[in-house]
Amino acid sequence: MSRQRSAKAQKRMNQAVENTISFSPAPRTAQRRIDLIPRTRNQERLVMALQDPDAHIVVTVGPAGTGKTYLAMQAAVKALKEGQCDRIVMTRPAVGVEGESHGFLPGNLVAKMEPWTRPLLDVMREYYRAQDIVALIEDQVIDISPLSMMRGRTFKNSWIIADEMQNATPAQAKMLMTRIGTNSKIVMTGDVEQTDIKHGSNALVDLCERLQKGGGVEGLVVCPFENRDIQRHPIISKILEIYKD
Repeated sequence: MSRQRSAKAQKRMNQAVENTISFSPAPRTAQRRIDLIPRTRNQERLVMALQDPDAHIVVTVGPAGTGKTYLAMQAAVKALKEGQCDRIVMTRPAVGVEGESHGFLPGNLVAKMEPWTRPLLDVMREYYRAQDIVALIEDQVIDISPLSMMRGRTFKNSWIIADEMQNATPAQAKMLMTRIGTNSKIVMTGDVEQTDIKHGSNALVDLCERLQKGGGVEGLVVCPFENRDIQRHPIISKILEIYKD
């Protein structure tokens, strides 16, 4: 009789285990392999440019959801993990919706910049634990800095990811591109339709116009995207269409 009760108890335990959701820690992601897989022809051109050692400056322009920032950060993390660079520099203009600025945010400069660079850090979280990212920031392997504080610096053995560059001025873009040093790559991303600049021309429109007039620059590659390249969600292209002027 006791043997039957024992068998029934064991059966109930097995059923409980099968119906239990495990909350065990996720496996370490620091060793996750990074594969840059393009889904459209324009994404393929960007991936090729990002991995081309002769493409020192890559500019990618297009609507939201096309993978500009994601692919750029993936390539930067891949380069860091494979020892092709010593650090990743994250920057963007200090221009926000409704005049939001760094001064209204608490903490030091890194803490102030964190909400602004969150899309970039979100990609890193796919490959590093949160505590690993904090350690990389403390060791300045990840360098987070506003675009306005780039003047006078020279970046060697670095990947510089400049996001939301439609909110930069032509002078700021010129300043950033002239910061590049040996064995470095600058990637500038942005959507000219989402500029928050209240006056003057934005950096991406100005740069593309200069390149068209001047016939291009060796080592500088422009990778444009269109609505058909949107991969985030199919409804995005429809939303952009109804807001199109």
